[in-house]
Amino acid sequence: MTNDPQATARRMYEAFNARDYTATQEIFTEDFYSHPLDATGPSSVAQAWKRFHQAFPAVRVVVEDMIIERDRVATRTSVHGIPGRKPPTMMEIFAIRDGRIAELWGLSSLDRDN
Repeated sequence: MTNDPQATARRMYEAFNARDYTATQEIFTEDFYSHPLDATGPSSVAQAWKRFHQAFPAVRVVVEDMIIERDRVATRTSVHGIPGRKPPTMMEIFAIRDGRIAELWGLSSLDRDN
């Protein structure tokens, strides 16, 4: 585990792309809260990742921009591997506590027509 917010955020995207669901236990705090999912805990993240990977087996997230300020990380990512669409964009903000992601806010263009 690292206290570097950028490394923590990058580790999360690497785990998502590698389909490393067990890594959520190391990346997210036990009381992690996702505002978009209205869900708590690392297991909620692993379940959401599994559902997304089942729906889109070739999906991968590419970090386009990352901004760090103290314990906050803001990212703009593109989501590749969704058939019939140009890569949707996601904007996420993470609160980092003790080297782990404690809270997440996000917006996505996945629900919009291209």
